Amino acid sequence: MDRRKFIGLTFGATVAAQKLSSAPFKTMKTANLVQQALLPPFKLEGSLLANGLTEGSVVAITAPASPTTLGEIKSCINFYKKFGCKVEIGSTITNTRWEYRYFSAPDDDRANEFNSLIARTDVDAIICARGGYGTMRILPLLDFSPLLIKPKIIMGFSDITALLIAINKKTNLTCFHGPVGISNYDQFTTDYLKKLILNNKEFTPIKIKHPSIQVMNKGKATGRLIGGNLSMLVSTLGTAFEIDTKDSILFIEEVSEHPYKIDRMLTQLWLAGKFDSCCAIIFGQFASLDSKKPFQYSGSFTLRQVFEYRVKELGIPAIIGLPIGHEKSQIPLPIGTLAELDTNTKTLTILESSVTEKTIKV
Repeated sequence: MDRRKFIGLTFGATVAAQKLSSAPFKTMKTANLVQQALLPPFKLEGSLLANGLTEGSVVAITAPASPTTLGEIKSCINFYKKFGCKVEIGSTITNTRWEYRYFSAPDDDRANEFNSLIARTDVDAIICARGGYGTMRILPLLDFSPLLIKPKIIMGFSDITALLIAINKKTNLTCFHGPVGISNYDQFTTDYLKKLILNNKEFTPIKIKHPSIQVMNKGKATGRLIGGNLSMLVSTLGTAFEIDTKDSILFIEEVSEHPYKIDRMLTQLWLAGKFDSCCAIIFGQFASLDSKKPFQYSGSFTLRQVFEYRVKELGIPAIIGLPIGHEKSQIPLPIGTLAELDTNTKTLTILESSVTEKTIKV
């Protein structure tokens, strides 16, 4: 399909989506009416990269899921301003109201703000303010086609996982599983972040090592990074946004879930064939890895036992303990970027740049 023709088709559907009711739950009744028009598969060959950030780049912070405040995202604002970026704050942050409960705004308002940021050619990066809940509700209302003309850095984790997976699947744009607006922008986190999203003219492979990494299965594998929060990965199954793990290094993180719940979600991914098609697995850091939590019927397996039961038989390289996602200090990972996992050196290496100096030509 011709790119301009595709964009024209989706524009009409987007306008229809923008006219939906502003009540927090009403848009779900009409979402299916626009889903097919908004989501035909359209990819460019190879990865689609956004420009690396430089002085003067425009960084927009929006809340496509749960609410936050200006005070909570102060560290994020300061981080980007430090490098001369212009920071804009969305109305989903500044105009949130108590009546929206666990949403920052009604579905169509959150979708409209995100669509407007995608469409703006002057915006270089979109940072999600926080996770929480709400991203999946607006996915059918989003139009990703403008990203084919002006790719942007899009970043978040937790509930934002669904958004990152959807964008990468539909456009091949490299997205970033990394700090949100309310994250802790400490030296550890920002050192990796700068290597990934700032305009570095001469890219050298980024070697990631951490003392908490433990080997589950030995080996070496190369593949494209894909993954995120376990609950959200499972939530994509059976939808138009289902995660594709073929030839990938799959990374998984989660927080505050009992072993049996982790077991259930991993089993669902296994039943869906997602472990059969990936070439390596990375688990994040999990608290109380060897503790047996109470279970109402009998004793519980430990988290380590749950992971080993599901991964050992696969025979593919696997590690646990990489600080990603729900960690005070986290390592951002570029979704869609080629990487290598080597358990002999306990090293994950980002093999190619996740940003570019050039914008796609139309």
